[in-house]
Amino acid sequence: MKYIALLIITTTAALAADFKPLFDGKTLKGWTPAPGGKWEVKDDAIVGTSPKSERRHGILLTDKQYSDFVVKAKFRVHSGDSGFYFRAERVKSAVSVNGFQVEVDTSQETGGLYETGGRAWVHRPTAAVIKKRKYKKGEWTDLELSAIGGHIVVKINGVISTELKNDKSRRKGHIGLQLHGGQTMHVEFKDILIMEK
Repeated sequence: MKYIALLIITTTAALAADFKPLFDGKTLKGWTPAPGGKWEVKDDAIVGTSPKSERRHGILLTDKQYSDFVVKAKFRVHSGDSGFYFRAERVKSAVSVNGFQVEVDTSQETGGLYETGGRAWVHRPTAAVIKKRKYKKGEWTDLELSAIGGHIVVKINGVISTELKNDKSRRKGHIGLQLHGGQTMHVEFKDILIMEK
C-alpha cells in the first residue's frame, strides 16, 4: 500500500511539474491587450472590466502562440459575456481576433464552443451536462481545455461540456481572455496553467 501511495504522489507531482504558469499571479507579463476595456491584476487574479458604452471587444492575448496543449484555469463572472480564446489570430475588427472561444459568461452556455470568424456556435452544453456540472455565476469555476490536433475537450468543474473529434479547423494561435463589447463587464481569471504536447 505504501508503494502504491508513493507511486500516486510521484505521478501527481510529475504531472504538476509538466504544467507551466501562463500568468505569474502578479503582472500581465507575457500578455498584450487589444483596445477596449481594462485588464489589471488584483488579489492574484486577472480582472477584466468594461462599461456598457464600450463597443469594442477587449481581448487580452498571450504573446506566444500555442498548438497542442492542455490548459487549466479558474474563472468567475460577475457580469457580462466573456470567453477563453484559443488558437486565435489577431485581425482588424471590433472583436480583434478570429478563433475558438470557450464560452464564459453568467449563463448556462458557459463551457460551449464558439468560433469567431468561422462557424459561430459549434456546440452548446446539453441539459444533462448543465445539471451535472453545477455552474453558478459569480463563483470560482474550474476550466480545463484540451486541444490536441482535431480533438478538443472542454471541462467545467470536471464535467465534459464540449467535445469535438477530428475537427478540421484551426491548429495554432494565441490564448486570450475576452470582454464583450456593449455590455457591463466584470470577469476574473486565475491559476492559469498550460502543458504543451
